[in-house]
Formats: sequence, structure tokens, C-alpha cells
Amino acid sequence: MLNIKEVLQDEGKLVSQFSKDQFGFWSWVVDMLLGWAGYIKSTLSKLMYRQRGRFSQSFVNVGMATLAFVAMLFSGKIESIIVSANNKESQNNLMVLNANNDATVTLISDANKGDITEYRVVEGDTVSSIALKFGVSIDTIMWQNNLKTVDAIKVGQLLEILPITGVEHKVKRGETIYSIAKYYNVDAQNIIDYPFNTFTNDETYSLAAGQTLLVPDGIKPSEVIIDTLRYSVKSVAPAVPGVVGEGQFNWPTVGIISQKFSWYHSGVDIANRSGPSVLAAASGTVITAGWNPGGYGNYVIIDHGNGYHTLYGHMVTGSIIVKVGQVVKQGQKIGQMGSTGRSTGTHLHFEIRKASGGFIDPLTMLK
Repeated sequence: MLNIKEVLQDEGKLVSQFSKDQFGFWSWVVDMLLGWAGYIKSTLSKLMYRQRGRFSQSFVNVGMATLAFVAMLFSGKIESIIVSANNKESQNNLMVLNANNDATVTLISDANKGDITEYRVVEGDTVSSIALKFGVSIDTIMWQNNLKTVDAIKVGQLLEILPITGVEHKVKRGETIYSIAKYYNVDAQNIIDYPFNTFTNDETYSLAAGQTLLVPDGIKPSEVIIDTLRYSVKSVAPAVPGVVGEGQFNWPTVGIISQKFSWYHSGVDIANRSGPSVLAAASGTVITAGWNPGGYGNYVIIDHGNGYHTLYGHMVTGSIIVKVGQVVKQGQKIGQMGSTGRSTGTHLHFEIRKASGGFIDPLTMLK
């Protein structure tokens, strides 16, 4: 009679021996593979060392050929991925444009694009009505279209309308923004502040012969001005400390207004070659005082606590005598008029801002 215990022991020995044989076999296979890999690595290293890099170019060529083969093999897949990504990006862009379309139409005026508009005269049009429609002066339309009188337009006539009141000028060799400004009786600052004017050098404001400039508020020489209010120069009387004028703010300095408020110019420029003092237009707290790299130069901003801020730019370096957190009174000196930052001459750039955001024409609040 068979002993079951002995049979199980014999079977266990057989299984154990089989497992050892299997392990030994696969260990030998792995050793062989690793051995060959090690041998190949060692041989290549010795060869490269002995030949001192003579075969490096061959390896580079083989590598580049391999990359080219892989690129050709998967080019169709890669192209489909790129096309798919571009389609998704285009769809996203369209969604953004559609989402903001109403806001764009509402907030951005057609006059702000800097392009000259072509307008065809219709029945009932006059030069003055067209000027009012586009927000420019009567003279601007007449000068741009070489009209001799305001009655010189006809139905169906095509007119060029500048985006601003002023003159279009084609630069001649040797001209500068200063000579052009003098020719059209404006300050050179007017030319550089217009955002669509370009220069071959943004620091020296140099020009290229043949380029076109728009000269804001420029007046054509030897022409009779019809729309005189558009070009009138206003002198600013000296501010008297403690005296409140008709508006909410006093004039911050004395001089002439060389550039008015517009959609591209957020304040008024008051010019005076003598560089007089700059005074706080109203009482308040200084919230900014120092250098502005964006073009204001040395500037100060005052919070008046009534929902308005005022800004004073281009002051002389070292002339600012107030600091952040200081409380100032109306008419108190804060600095001196200068020409720092993006400036072509001694003047004060003065702004009135809403604390909640947005700019206000100072001429409506300085009276």
C-alpha cells in the first residue's frame, strides 16, 4: 500500500528541482544578454577612444537619418494633431470675438483708429455738418481736400476725413518734428503724443523722408481760419493759493495751453519756457511721487478725497518737494514745470481722473 506522505514528499522534490532548473535557465539567458551588451558597450568605448572621435560624424549621420525616418513615419499623425489644435484655437478666438463684439462696438469709437476716412457727400450735407459728424474742424476738411470755400462740395463728391482736427504732412528730407511743428504753429509735443505717428528713433523722434504724419491742431500757413474756436490758444492765469474758482479745481500753473484733451491725450499740456512752479489744484493726499517710466517723467498724483485724482507730469528732476502720504493744501507748491519723460519742451501735463477709473477733460473743471 502506497504511503501518501512519501508520495507528496517526492512530488515536492520534483517541483522544487524543476523550479531551480527554470531559474537557472533564465538566469543564464539574462547573463548572456547582459554579457553581450556589456561586451558591445566596452568594445565601442574602446574603439571611440582609440579613434579619438573619428566615427562621431558617422554616429551623427545615423542619428539624423533615424530622426528623419521617424518624422516621415509619423508626419501624417503630427499634421493632423497640429490642424486639430489650430482649429480649436481658431474656434476659441472666434468665441472671444463674439463674446466681446458688443463691448467693442460700444466702447471703441471709429474715430480712434487713426485711419483717414473716405466719405461720399450726400444730399443736404455741408462742410460744417460733415465736420460735426466726424468730430473735426471745418478747416481740417477744407485743407485735406483743397476746398477753396465751404460751398465747394457737391453731391457724390468723395472727401478725405482725417481722424483728428489738424493737418496731414508728408515729411521732406531734413525736416524734424520741431521744424514741422513750427511750420504748422503747434508744439512738437502734439506730434509725438499722437499714437499713430511713428519715428525711426523713438528717443530722438527722428523721421524718414516720405513718411506721413498727422499734426494735431496744426494750422496751414497763409490760410484763413474759419473754425477759430478750435485753434484758439488760452492763457492760464497764475493760481492764487486758497482762492477757489468757478470750477472745483484751480489752475496748477501759469502758461498757455499747448495741447488740449482728446481721445488719445488724457489731459491738457500747459507750456511755459520759464518753467514756473507747479501747484496742487485742490487739497488732498499725495498717493504717488517720483519717476514714471511710461512717459510722464517726474510726476505726482494727488487723491482729493472727493472721487477725483489729479496728475502732474514732466516736472524737473529733483524739484518734487512732496512725498507719498503727505497732505497738501490747494495752491501749495509740489514741484517745478520741466521736460522729463516723453517730452519735447518745458510744459506741465495735467490730468483729472475719476478715482473709479477714466479721465475727465480738465477744461470742464478748471474755470
